[in-house]
Amino acid sequence: MEPRIDLMRNEFGGKLAKRLMGVHGLLQQSGLPETLQNLVMLRASQINGCGNCIDMHAKEAAAAGETATRLYLVAGWRHSTVFTEAEQAALELTEEATRLSERPGGVSDDTWARAGKYYDENQLIALVTLIAMINATNRLAVTLNQLGGSYEPGMAAAVASA
Repeated sequence: MEPRIDLMRNEFGGKLAKRLMGVHGLLQQSGLPETLQNLVMLRASQINGCGNCIDMHAKEAAAAGETATRLYLVAGWRHSTVFTEAEQAALELTEEATRLSERPGGVSDDTWARAGKYYDENQLIALVTLIAMINATNRLAVTLNQLGGSYEPGMAAAVASA
């Protein structure tokens, strides 16, 4: 499989990527822990089968100090002991918001209430926005056949600052 379009070499694609990274930069100001943001982006990317994004977010998380054990267990977070209750609430919200087509009512009130126990209103807005943005990015990358395997930590930050 070859990429359909090299997003970063396309003038419009490069501008778009920079804007997406700008939103991510704003989300980092929300008080939502970077560790949690990485876990959320990794989990949504796993659900969506986006190798490019899995590659990016696993490597960025590791570079930020995330343990290999926790990275390995993100896909099976419900059956592990390495995530806090707050992280579990965010991962549950991530799964439900990513799989909207499988849930006629959308995100359940129970899931929302659990997340609300651990995150304030600004953090919830940031968390929902993060989930929406990574889902949009996954769909863009999967549709354009952006392949995983060659990402190096810091590459995304370089795009944002260019």
